[in-house]
Amino acid sequence: MKRKASFSRKKILLTVIIILVSASFFFQTSCGRKETELTPDVASSDEALFKLGQKYLKKDPEKARLYFRQVIDSFPKSFYAQRAKLAIADSYFEKGDEGSMILAAAEYREFISLYPYSPSAAYAQYRIALTYFLKAYKPGRDQTKTWQALAEFKKVISLYPESQEAKEAQQKIKECEERLAEHNFGIAYFYYKVYAFKASIERFKEILTTFPNYSKMDQVYFYLADSYYKWGKKEESVPYFTKVISDYPQSPLAKKAQQKLKEIQPGLGDKL
Repeated sequence: MKRKASFSRKKILLTVIIILVSASFFFQTSCGRKETELTPDVASSDEALFKLGQKYLKKDPEKARLYFRQVIDSFPKSFYAQRAKLAIADSYFEKGDEGSMILAAAEYREFISLYPYSPSAAYAQYRIALTYFLKAYKPGRDQTKTWQALAEFKKVISLYPESQEAKEAQQKIKECEERLAEHNFGIAYFYYKVYAFKASIERFKEILTTFPNYSKMDQVYFYLADSYYKWGKKEESVPYFTKVISDYPQSPLAKKAQQKLKEIQPGLGDKL
């Protein structure tokens, strides 16, 4: 009897739990029905699903992405599928944190893979580059992301040379190269200051060959020359001191270069 009564109580308790859970689910569904339930007309329309995604994009990006993905899954050949894919990528990009930028780049890459001839492919490639560029560190710290951004911006120009994004990428390439040159200059100048002249010469020469448009090229030539000079290789410093005087006569370092040349070869500095 005791066993039978115990079983009966368990059965009643289980029934009550089921009723409560069901009531809770019904209540939540009823409250959200106006916002979340899809009518057959909406579910069967790529445009309606896309607009539903747009509706939630700012207040609930995760829900918006669900609708966008439904467009892509249900209507893969649709024009709205392309727009939905970009909207998903953009939603991650706009969030801006490190993890979201990684997801954004992955979505943009998928877009290019799925729609290589889309007019928006250049935009997607440009955005991939920006995910690295916007998260790159300032000169003096690791420049891996700057190098990655530079490579991706160059892809925009090589793959989509006539696009508006190619023009914008050109400017961003200059900024990347300036940042990388500045980073290298900082390292080279550090070696120069601690009398590690072999290392400083290598770094300064790397800037000359890799980043010829660097804005502080007068300093590169001068400190390269002075590295040779202080290392005891004065004759090898002459062409670089001369370069400072001839190409950057308005630089504050031009007078210093002229003085150095006078010390190396008396009278030479006066002729330049």
